[in-house]
Amino acid sequence: MNYNFIKSGFFILGTLVLASCGNSNPTQQQTAPPPTSVSTYTVGEEEVIVVDTYPGVVVPLNEVELRAEVGGYITAIYIKDGQKVTKGQKLYEIDRTKYIAAHRAALANVQVAKANLAKAKKDADRYIKLNQQEAIAKQRVDYALTDLANAASQVAAAEAALATVASDLRRSMILSPLNGTIGISQVKLGAFVSPGTTLLNTVSTTNPIAVDIAINQKDIARFVKLQQNPATLKDSVFSIEMQDNTTYQMPGQIVTIDRAVDPDAGTIKVRISYPNAKNSLRAGMTCNVKVLNRIEGKQLTIPYKAVAEQLGAYSVYVVGDSSKAEQRIVKLGSVVGDKVVITDGVKIGDIIVSEGGQNVRPGAVVKSTPKN
Repeated sequence: MNYNFIKSGFFILGTLVLASCGNSNPTQQQTAPPPTSVSTYTVGEEEVIVVDTYPGVVVPLNEVELRAEVGGYITAIYIKDGQKVTKGQKLYEIDRTKYIAAHRAALANVQVAKANLAKAKKDADRYIKLNQQEAIAKQRVDYALTDLANAASQVAAAEAALATVASDLRRSMILSPLNGTIGISQVKLGAFVSPGTTLLNTVSTTNPIAVDIAINQKDIARFVKLQQNPATLKDSVFSIEMQDNTTYQMPGQIVTIDRAVDPDAGTIKVRISYPNAKNSLRAGMTCNVKVLNRIEGKQLTIPYKAVAEQLGAYSVYVVGDSSKAEQRIVKLGSVVGDKVVITDGVKIGDIIVSEGGQNVRPGAVVKSTPKN
């Protein structure tokens, strides 16, 4: 056998195999993906004024329910529903016939009692003089003085009765207790009213008017400062957002902070007064009170659109060394316009991705365009 021929065949075959393998698996060098284009923002500090929103209810600063204090039929109604009234103005009249008669009788009784008192005084004076002359018995003087005292008591009793019926007569004419606006009458002409129970109408002040809000007990100290600060009115700290989303353009000021906290809700009522010359605010209306809240000290803020939320956790991308993006969990504070306060997770000087974060993956290289 020719061994040299066999060796030569194996050498040629091996060379062909190696050549074939080299041609089918060329070395391929993988290229890195291009950097992701994003906009960036440098974290900084600033003074922050946030707007706290509280549901509010419009209430009159003064309001009085008109109830009958004497019984009888309504014989006159002097006002129209919803009109403005002044203090002391006639509103309703309850049948005065029996009250006028009772007043006249009581006045006559006073006059009779005073006449009896005058007679008793003259008799007493005369008996006292006669007694000084020892012309009558001492006992007669005692009787005269007793009659005088009884007559004086009868005058006092008659005058008290007169005051009572005079009061009833006055109460049969119902007058406005304050300047304000009267509501819709609850009784008609000729209706019978009972003392102390029948509601006739309600009168309330309209200018100024107030809005009640409930604040958390932890904010009491801040609202006390706002109440005591004269600049609060000038700075328009309290504004009203109406139900049609318009803003009431009059400044408000705190007039009352309630005496006690509601233990169930942990809130306390605050009453804010507003001018209301055009009667734009009416009792019972609901609205939102916007309260400016200047947070003490400078705060870290970033664009709110830079924040991503997933399963209740908030994060941002921070651009680090070699322009690589690092995902970092952050804690949010108050929202201020298009920015948000960050209480934890980033520091001053950090560069974060403000736009294009949805295209970024952790560790990816980014190409940034600053937007501060």
